Amino acid sequence: MRRLMILVLAAVLSLAVQGGVVRLAILSDVHVTPGNANEGKLREAVAEINATEVDAVMMTGDLTNEGSDEQLRNVKGILDGITHPLYVIPGNHENNWSQSACKTFNDLWGSDRFVFTVDDLVVIGMNCGPFMKMGDGHIKQEDLLWLDSTLNVMVKPGMRVLSVNHYPILDDLDNYRAYVDIFKKYPVITHQCGHYHRWRLYETDGINGVMVRALDMGGDNYGYTLMTIDLDRQWIYVYNKVIGRDPEVMFSYRINLDYYSPLLTEEQYSVPNGIVIERVVADNASIFTRVGVDAKNLYFGNSLGYCKAVDKQTGQVRWQYKTGAMLFSRPAVGDKYIVLPTSDKRLVWLDKHTGKAKWQYDAAGPYVADGVVKDGILYQGGFKTFQAWDVKRHRLLWHYDSINNYCQAAPVVDSNDVIFGAWDTYLRSLNRRTGALQWQWNNGKSANLYSPGNVVPVVTPERVVIVAPDRVTTAIDRRSGTELWREKNDNKVRESLGRSADGEVAYAKTMDGELVAMSTGDRYQMLWKVDLGFGYEHAPCIVLEHNGYLYCGSRRGMLAVVNAVTHQLEFTYRLGSSEVNGFELDPATGDIYCSLIEGTIWRISHR
Repeated sequence: MRRLMILVLAAVLSLAVQGGVVRLAILSDVHVTPGNANEGKLREAVAEINATEVDAVMMTGDLTNEGSDEQLRNVKGILDGITHPLYVIPGNHENNWSQSACKTFNDLWGSDRFVFTVDDLVVIGMNCGPFMKMGDGHIKQEDLLWLDSTLNVMVKPGMRVLSVNHYPILDDLDNYRAYVDIFKKYPVITHQCGHYHRWRLYETDGINGVMVRALDMGGDNYGYTLMTIDLDRQWIYVYNKVIGRDPEVMFSYRINLDYYSPLLTEEQYSVPNGIVIERVVADNASIFTRVGVDAKNLYFGNSLGYCKAVDKQTGQVRWQYKTGAMLFSRPAVGDKYIVLPTSDKRLVWLDKHTGKAKWQYDAAGPYVADGVVKDGILYQGGFKTFQAWDVKRHRLLWHYDSINNYCQAAPVVDSNDVIFGAWDTYLRSLNRRTGALQWQWNNGKSANLYSPGNVVPVVTPERVVIVAPDRVTTAIDRRSGTELWREKNDNKVRESLGRSADGEVAYAKTMDGELVAMSTGDRYQMLWKVDLGFGYEHAPCIVLEHNGYLYCGSRRGMLAVVNAVTHQLEFTYRLGSSEVNGFELDPATGDIYCSLIEGTIWRISHR
């Protein structure tokens, strides 16, 4: 068998002298941090690739572990040693915990998508998130448009297309159906991805997909992937290249362009009488922010860097303001100004009526956190800082700078306390008037990725309740910061939390798609649990209670409404295919608004 593999490889590589053969080297999931074992092995892989006859090299995501600027610059220094044409896209580890809010990757590599041609093959790749929070993969709306328009121009008769992404075209990608619908218009011969650190050949609607290896597959198995595409003979060969060993054939399969296109039927959902669910915004880009609400408008930011004000009744854009990067923070609504935290390191004061910039503060790092305006003061988390601003006078009242990473979720401002988490493992309580640290708590874990960094705490007069990626619910004494209890029943909570109107109950969504109700008392007590019908779930979407109902959003655009009295699931409704960012209550009307990553905003009304 070994001899057969070598003979097959020799035969295929001999095609290099003929036309119609494209040879690619693929690196994926290298997970390099300065000084780790993968760093040295990546250097070895680069040296081998440089000595190999290939037309191009692709790096298809997860270059680093945490996406920090230091890690990205370090791995770029290694990849810059590749002497063949190199094309790079990020993975979830660059997008989800990015120190720069996804900006540094683009600064270093110029873009988070690529397209190139070799002979009659168009190779096209793009970023697929998730963007600055836990979620499924997602292709931004503008990238879907770019994909379609680019292929429409570049694909000539007789040409073929290789699609590249970090995620497979399967359920892992929330809008993969929209992605595949575009593929069906063009001769896509295969989709290549990484992410899972394993080999797999699969099929979606007749389109072949191949998952490739990681740099480190365990057991001293370090290596990369070689792919040979014989366009004349219509065959694709995928090889496992362990560093220092001969390549071995993993897959060989014939190019198939006979796509099966089943008719997709839309799901039908019934809504109880008196409840109206309607889409009020369909933007031309993705929306990663929650929605700001006042008496007339909705305010949100999109992935093209625009902050927009939209009339609540008509859905018409009243104004828009362009920033220099994707927006992740909800615009903070004041009486006269909208304060916009931007990922290009600014706080911008915008006139509510015109959208004109009136003043700005230049920060040391990007803003990706939601701020809270209370009594004319904006409480805003940033990168390594937390600040209080007099909104009317755009005056900095105080700042707390002893944070070792960035803030993301909105703080809770209550009485004399400001309580918030950050991605440096800590939950903190600051004095609302002075910004002085009152206490800080962590869960005993040193890894930043287990931090309570993207959860809005439940705060009562005596206690603070949080959930975090360590999958545990914790209650903390509000005055001292002392840990009171930690839930040990393996409900697999993560970052989705809410509270009852009286503060006596905390609601947490589990990773099994359930809603758990817990007492906020001095000992752990689970009160009830209901299955939301979401299945596997990890969206950090807040749980909102209003007028006796609980509103929950899923990673796949599903709304679930639970009766807070009977604890029964009232109904579910599909809003879209992508993650629900969060719920906002309109105090003027009692309506509820929510945004979805795919670029829509919905209103839920009780009439």
